[in-house]
Amino acid sequence: MIDWAAAHACVGAAVKAAGVLGVRVNVAVVDASGVLTAFLRMPGAPLHSVEIAIDKAYTAASFGLATSQWTAALQQHSSAVREGIVRRPRFVAFGGGLPVIENGQRIGGIGVSGATEEQDEAIAGAGLKALGFV
Repeated sequence: MIDWAAAHACVGAAVKAAGVLGVRVNVAVVDASGVLTAFLRMPGAPLHSVEIAIDKAYTAASFGLATSQWTAALQQHSSAVREGIVRRPRFVAFGGGLPVIENGQRIGGIGVSGATEEQDEAIAGAGLKALGFV
């Protein structure tokens, strides 16, 4: 499981990476159950992105798939699945959420929101790198 110290380190590294990019974001880390373990909103980060960051982390943790990969992953499914899953509460199908995987086991997720999808994902990756999970 991801403990508070690891979650805190992950959020801290992500925020530092955002600062280097010159963007203001919200960063969330959840455990394997999708429960919030750490969160930080940089001053000036979009308010609506608070819940988006949390939901990106939740989506990544619940499926073990980067949120940026959902568009491609859904192409192999029926239109009912493609249209239905994106309407599920808390499901996010755009970049910025990454699963936290340790020794092949999913232990949580990190979600970043407030910049571009590519920047959000890179910032999330910096959080994982700080934990040695990249």
